[in-house]
Amino acid sequence: MKYSKNESRQRRKIRIRKKISGTAARPRLVVYRSNLHMYAQLIDDAAGLTLAAASTLTLAKTEAGLHCNIAGAEMVGREIARLAKEKDITSVVFDRNGYLYHGRIKAIADGAREGGLEF
Repeated sequence: MKYSKNESRQRRKIRIRKKISGTAARPRLVVYRSNLHMYAQLIDDAAGLTLAAASTLTLAKTEAGLHCNIAGAEMVGREIARLAKEKDITSVVFDRNGYLYHGRIKAIADGAREGGLEF
């Protein structure tokens, strides 16, 4: 049986989520990639709370010329790291949400590491 690209991603996502979970001390850094924007959230799965969120959509209001490319993804990673530091979070679990660890997803992870988050 041949799966579509999105069905394959959903299947990978389920496999990943079986293994990882976020806590208050070490939240889950989940990324989402749409056609127009990149999103990153810090989630405490134990309490069911979103602790911080950043995206190219919110950054575009302050940064001129921000697009959904590798440079924009790095900025989202640095912004989510800055928000995490404000809440005294230094360590996270990275959830790539079924996407391959390549390109924009890797750029968010690298930007978050540059900002001081440990995976």
